[in-house]
Formats: sequence, C-alpha cells, structure tokens
Amino acid sequence: MNPLWLPYLWNALVAWAAAFLAALWMALVLWAYRDMRARHRARWAALLAAATVLVLNVPGVVVYLLLRPPYTLEEAYRRALEEEALLETLDEVQRCPGCTRRVQPDWVLCPSCFTRLKKTCHHCGRLMELAWTVCPYCGTPVPGARKEGLVPSDVLPVQSEQPPDAEAPDEDAS
Repeated sequence: MNPLWLPYLWNALVAWAAAFLAALWMALVLWAYRDMRARHRARWAALLAAATVLVLNVPGVVVYLLLRPPYTLEEAYRRALEEEALLETLDEVQRCPGCTRRVQPDWVLCPSCFTRLKKTCHHCGRLMELAWTVCPYCGTPVPGARKEGLVPSDVLPVQSEQPPDAEAPDEDAS
C-alpha cells in the first residue's frame, strides 16, 4: 500500500464515521418525535422531545427515555378496555329483560314491570332459570318441558289396527 494514500484513507474513514454519527443523530431525533406522537396527543410534546434530542444528542435521548410516558396511546386504550371489562365482570349485575332495571338474584318477579324472572321447582321449591328444563338441584324435569331424544312413537297415542274412517261393524246386523 502506498503511504501517500494513508491521509486520504484516514480522511475518508473519518468522513464515513461522521456521516454515520450524523445519520444516527437524525434517526434518534426522528425516533423521539414518532415515539412521543405514539405516547401523547399533543404535537408540542413530540416537537419538544425531538428538540431535546436534537440539542442534547445522546444525553437528550437519556433525558427523553426518563421523562417519556410509560405507555403508548394504544396500550393505554387497551388497558382501559381490559380494566373496564374486568370491572364489568366483577360488578356483574342482573338486569330485568323487560325494563333493564337492576334485580336481585333471588327475585321471581321484577317489581317494576312484573316480568317473570325465575320459576320454582315443583319438587324441591328452589329457584330455577326460566330456560332450564330440569332442576339442577334435585334433577326433577319441569312439567311441560320438551324431552330430548324422543321418537314419535313415544309422543303419539297408540293407534288401533283399523283405519280411523272405517266403521265398526254394527251389532244389529248379525
């Protein structure tokens, strides 16, 4: 290698390093701006974060990382939704299907609109949901409830051998 090229090589290496550091610096400024836009609604906060990194460089990034909001707006929204869903399940309140007012779990009738909420088991007397066809406490089927797995012969009455329109023989004719 020619020693005359050494200063040019050194200058090129320094120029590449300076260009890399300048690009890194601009990338950090852009990252701080975009990150703050994702974490805060106000545009001035994003501009302030970008200006901090632009003026202070690497210490500005450290200051920004220490002071930035802990969650993005999307994360905060999701947390709020999860929290609301959790509170809703914890505070699950039964409501009347007729008037949507709060009702107690042991009420048979809504006192506001008189909608029937529960029914009682004929065998044990405990409260059951209206849709239940069998009492979960004593196993007694609800009278008039549809039974599963029935075949038509279980439901239809047994027919005699004669067709219904055939007349019975007269006893007087013999």
